[in-house]
Amino acid sequence: MDQALRGLPAHRAPLSLESSVLREIERLAARPWWRRTYAHWPIQARCAFILVCASLIGLMFLLAGWASGTVLSWHGSGALPISSVRHAVAIVTAAAELAGLLASSIPHSWLYTGLAAGTVLYTALFGLGAAAYRTLYLSPPHRQVTSP
Repeated sequence: MDQALRGLPAHRAPLSLESSVLREIERLAARPWWRRTYAHWPIQARCAFILVCASLIGLMFLLAGWASGTVLSWHGSGALPISSVRHAVAIVTAAAELAGLLASSIPHSWLYTGLAAGTVLYTALFGLGAAAYRTLYLSPPHRQVTSP
């Protein structure tokens, strides 16, 4: 069936379809850089974007630490007005202390080994995905030779 379909002559697209596709390609190419995908941005804009994102992440960590400290100080002073909020803060505080205790009891070499193993596994997954993509989508189809 593959040979029969490949043997058919190629058909030309209708002129209306061809012109609309070419118009769309020109319209997409004329867009400004900030309306394109990240890979098409200038290098300065990409670096600035990464810097802004990293700054926002750092700011969120600082604000979370500040908010946590503020709520804990309110909890310690008894200034939290709602008892359910006090219970929730107590549970979160106990969970944070437990997580800190567990993290301090795990040897650093185990953490580094786990991080290295995770990196190796992630890299292997990425490599296997790329190999599968090349094999399944980029390889030309193999034709079987049949004898007459």
